[in-house]
Amino acid sequence: MHLRLISWFFIILNFMEYIGSQNASRGRRQRRMHPNVSQGCQGGCATCSDYNGCLSCKPKLFFVLERIGMKQIGVCLSSCPSGYYGTRYPDINKCTKCKADCDTCFNKNFCTKCKSGFYLHLGKCLDNCPEGLEANNHTMECVSIVHCEASEWSPWSPCTKKGKTCGFKRGTETRVREIIQHPSAKGNLCPPTSEARKCTVQRKKCPKGERGRKGRERKRKKPNKEESKDAIPDNKGLEPSRETPEQRENKQQQKKRRSKINNRNRYPSALCTRRSHEIVVNS
Repeated sequence: MHLRLISWFFIILNFMEYIGSQNASRGRRQRRMHPNVSQGCQGGCATCSDYNGCLSCKPKLFFVLERIGMKQIGVCLSSCPSGYYGTRYPDINKCTKCKADCDTCFNKNFCTKCKSGFYLHLGKCLDNCPEGLEANNHTMECVSIVHCEASEWSPWSPCTKKGKTCGFKRGTETRVREIIQHPSAKGNLCPPTSEARKCTVQRKKCPKGERGRKGRERKRKKPNKEESKDAIPDNKGLEPSRETPEQRENKQQQKKRRSKINNRNRYPSALCTRRSHEIVVNS
């Protein structure tokens, strides 16, 4: 009985030594794989290396590799940078890069923003939009084509001619409508927003007020006599020229001659009777 107990004691002791040797060899392998591993890291790292940066992150942080030249260094971040999407695993939270044509993404198969030159449609980046859609260069997305929409026509306006509703028989009437939705680049263009047509009405006289207004407008267009007189230059205000007595006599004689000629032209019958009377007296 004692021999059995002693043998079991040696067996358990050898087993414990074997487990200790395995743990020691595992630690040596880890030190060979990750030299200079430190437990007191900064920046959210749980374990780190002087050469490789972060090797593991603290809970809720994402592990991502940043390239610096030809070297990659591990970094722990609270959220993945642009161009990466985050995936949570039981042992590590990891950032994975999006596709080459995708700028930001939700996962490997769903892009939320495309790079320059591509248009986003249903989570994918396309060179050209599918049929029935058009490219929006402002948002870089494929959107539906929008056609123009107009409201219903308004009632026809009263029949008018030159802005008046009286004093004529044939005139013009119009109607209008508004644009409700403007079209997109590939949408149908908007129709005309106004129409006009000829109309015939029973002629009616305009009220006196309109006639008076029309007469006043004509008077405004025609210049007054006083204004026309003002337009003619007046020599009364000028200084009288110095004339000699001979020049004055010549002017007076010229005036008399003109007056005689004018009288002859005005009263030719009286002049004839006077001449015939003189002839009879002389005979």
